[in-house]
Amino acid sequence: MMVVGTDVETVRRGRRTAVLLAAILAASAPIIIVYAILVISSFANRMVTGGYMEGLHFTLENWILFFQGKLTTSAASVYTAWDITRYIGNTFLVALGVSGVVTALSTLSGYSFSRMKFRGRSALMQFLILLHAFPGVALIIAVYTLYVYTKLSLPPSLWVPYSIFYVVVARAALEIPMSIWVMKGFFDKVPWEVEWSALVDGASRIRVWRDIVMPLVKPGIATVAIFSFMAGWEDLIYVLVFLPPTQKTLATYIASLLAGGSLEVVHLPIVAAAGTLYLLPTILFFLFARNYMLQSSLSGIKG
Repeated sequence: MMVVGTDVETVRRGRRTAVLLAAILAASAPIIIVYAILVISSFANRMVTGGYMEGLHFTLENWILFFQGKLTTSAASVYTAWDITRYIGNTFLVALGVSGVVTALSTLSGYSFSRMKFRGRSALMQFLILLHAFPGVALIIAVYTLYVYTKLSLPPSLWVPYSIFYVVVARAALEIPMSIWVMKGFFDKVPWEVEWSALVDGASRIRVWRDIVMPLVKPGIATVAIFSFMAGWEDLIYVLVFLPPTQKTLATYIASLLAGGSLEVVHLPIVAAAGTLYLLPTILFFLFARNYMLQSSLSGIKG
């Protein structure tokens, strides 16, 4: 009877799983279809819409024209190859900078909140959640005022590097509060006995943190790194406000192609190629870190 009961329960669990997967697939279908249209159109002679396939053929011309800085198949280059390379480099610079700053600071702060007892610790943790609740757009006026004030004190030759640095710091500041909470949860799950035994053997606190604790929280580090990378990669508002027009990222470049009636003169498959390139690093970064991310869970976040 136990075997039969177990089999019935297994069947019921399997049906629930199948229904759940079907619901997730149905909810994700519109997004998957849109992304599929974008990728296919980047390799086609026209946009793939409405299932109309007559006269459709695949080519690499869109990608070649994109890297040549052309917006149509017949017009001259609007952007140079160096411009496109610089836009891609700026995007990686901002994304990697945000990811590095957020990961480093949230890892150190999360460990401190998890292991150290000090006055005002609980109030400060609650204040971090309050900071995370503020939208970035609401803070942009104050952030811009500080940006202008500090920029004017620098020589003009440093304005571009400073602008990129400021975007990285400003965007990272929006991601740090929640990232600290995430890392604190992972550090909380590491037993104190693991550190205590190493300290008794004479290891320093820094060495224990670096060689013993950090390897145990790799899933948390990967989670914070990938989400902060995505935040920097997809940022539009801060890049648009603080970077000069000549220092675009892929986000602002694509936005400029779609703004001001440009759709009437731009060959859309070229824009699709730019959009596909914009997707690739995020997908690759996710695939690289997915094994660590799947080990993480919000249940690890403790107060």
